[in-house]
Amino acid sequence: MNKFKIKKQWIFGIAVAFIIIFSAIGIDYSGLSYFSPSVAKDVFVGLAKPDWGYIYDGSGEDLVSLLILTLSIAFLGTAIATVLALPLSFLSASNLWKSCPWVAKVGKFICNVLRAFPELVYAIIFVKMVGPGPFAGVLAIGVHQIGMLGKLYTEEMEALDQTPAEAMTAVGAKFWQTMFYSRIPQLMPIYSSLSLNHFEIAVRSASTLGLVGAGGIGAPLIFAIQARNWDKVSVILLGVIVAVFLIDTLAGLIRKKLK
Repeated sequence: MNKFKIKKQWIFGIAVAFIIIFSAIGIDYSGLSYFSPSVAKDVFVGLAKPDWGYIYDGSGEDLVSLLILTLSIAFLGTAIATVLALPLSFLSASNLWKSCPWVAKVGKFICNVLRAFPELVYAIIFVKMVGPGPFAGVLAIGVHQIGMLGKLYTEEMEALDQTPAEAMTAVGAKFWQTMFYSRIPQLMPIYSSLSLNHFEIAVRSASTLGLVGAGGIGAPLIFAIQARNWDKVSVILLGVIVAVFLIDTLAGLIRKKLK
């Protein structure tokens, strides 16, 4: 038995090594010929001198204003996803549809379709549909995270201890009574933690959606990079890092309270 386990480990290790080598060989390294130490030096020197005057100037296009807009896009998109992912998880949980298993399969298929494409792809689509601006970013994040949160909510619902719900059913409780008085109270702390985690992810995503016109800090960032305005790029990156750090810290404190 031990020899069999060792053989499986060797086979697995060889397979992983093969995939890594195959992936490395398939990459085009011709871009290295364009690398210039002097250009790299200019970039790092520029990044080391942030343009502090861009932090806030009252124009509405400064760092603080755009970061607030980015956070708003992420928050509203996550809020929409949280509300809509909850009923979708009810459809996708197989333990709730034992008599009609095809319902859960349809729900899981919807989750898979919604999360199959990244927010950037959705942003491009919604920019064409509703025009450029923050609303397109909210829709992009919301639709993608409906699929992501729906999948995670479903997994938690299926892994939930069914003993309390079964005990309620045994004394005459109906489906929705067991749902609202047994299952959901157990799941709410977990669901809240998952939503907070995806809000952090949404902030990072919203920081790039401006690249395609979906609002936020992404547009001035790409314009500054294209113009090689490295001091402005530096202060924008610092602002994003600080915002993500503060949100991560606050979300961690909230998650501790939920436990």
